[in-house]
Amino acid sequence: MYGITAYKKNGYDPFKEFRALQKAFFNEEGQNGIKTDIRDTGDSYVIDAELPGYSRDEINVEVNDDILTISAEKHSETNEEDKKEGYIRRERFYGSVSRSFNISEVDAAAITAKHENGVLTLNLPKRKEELPKSHKIEIN
Repeated sequence: MYGITAYKKNGYDPFKEFRALQKAFFNEEGQNGIKTDIRDTGDSYVIDAELPGYSRDEINVEVNDDILTISAEKHSETNEEDKKEGYIRRERFYGSVSRSFNISEVDAAAITAKHENGVLTLNLPKRKEELPKSHKIEIN
């Protein structure tokens, strides 16, 4: 059982230096949040967000001003069935993750989403550059 439990005795963490080095190279959100790939397809951006273990109903995508937020939350209750199934301990009963993106260059009304095999794919069409309907041309 020793090999599968967290080890921390008297505040001593043998991996303290390693964790500090990891924080220096990787930001906290990327390590603990939703892993994403972002592609530019020319006329739109595509975000592939890994959400393993979350169903479509547990995922929420919102746009507020120019900020897109992907969040997912999982709830599970322990009951007598768990003991019958042989569980000694259950740690994966609750979890939530969230990630936000600036989408100021995106047409927010035209965003589409698809969830398949634990990957949420968002298609974010770019805003069309609006040309003025009329403008004055100066003569040199």
